[in-house]
Amino acid sequence: MGAAEKLDPSSSVLAFAACELRRAREEAGMTQRALAKSVFVTPSLLAKLEAAQRVPSGEFAARADEVLNTGGLFGRLWPLIMKYAYPSWFRPYVELEAQAQIIRSFELRVIPGLLQTEDYARAALEAGRLSNVDDLLAARLTRQDILTRENPPELWIILDENVLRRPAGVPRVMHDQLARVIEASETPTTVVQVVPYSAGPHAGVGSFHVLTLEEGPEVVFADGFAQGQLLPDPEHVRAALRAYDLLRAQALSPAASIDLLATTMKELQP
Repeated sequence: MGAAEKLDPSSSVLAFAACELRRAREEAGMTQRALAKSVFVTPSLLAKLEAAQRVPSGEFAARADEVLNTGGLFGRLWPLIMKYAYPSWFRPYVELEAQAQIIRSFELRVIPGLLQTEDYARAALEAGRLSNVDDLLAARLTRQDILTRENPPELWIILDENVLRRPAGVPRVMHDQLARVIEASETPTTVVQVVPYSAGPHAGVGSFHVLTLEEGPEVVFADGFAQGQLLPDPEHVRAALRAYDLLRAQALSPAASIDLLATTMKELQP
């Protein structure tokens, strides 16, 4: 029995929508491959959507309604899916992140969500003993779709060395996660740097992200204890960009950073 067949539609809004998608497709007499082609997604992504392992986009919901003649069911469900997939305070950031042309991230504790593997993300979420880990996991992985779109954003990531040293799950999970970061750094749109312990104190007093949008001013998202906070004030943006420049100056070069990532990864060889 596959993951889709095991789904309990009453467990979450995401699971209910996934079950309805599978039911509507089967009633229409369509295979996964046929529906995937009709709504412009890959068969593997559709399979994950039907298993509630990815959060559908608004565009997908609209196309599925049209192809499957559902009377707008998935369009009506989509706001509820988003409401419960992301914490309410995080949704504005996700919407802006999807529009960003440049994303600058500094992380003190964890690999940024856009580069997390599924196993690493699950370990990070389970550490918080949350009741909706599966929904949050699906939502986090779905955010990564922006990196494979036709015009992906430029991604600049600075990591405190502490991120590399903090294990998540069994050694294999951390090994594979560091390999994922190295793989991403080899793409033209992603730069990764590490601030080593040897740099001493630095300007990164907390994790933060600066989004450069096609239209409108830049915004800062600062991580907090209970929730993050969007800071659109120009003074906050200037302070964040200055801190980012200082961190970049103290960080290892991209090449040296990858060497450190590779060395750390080898220490975790499964």
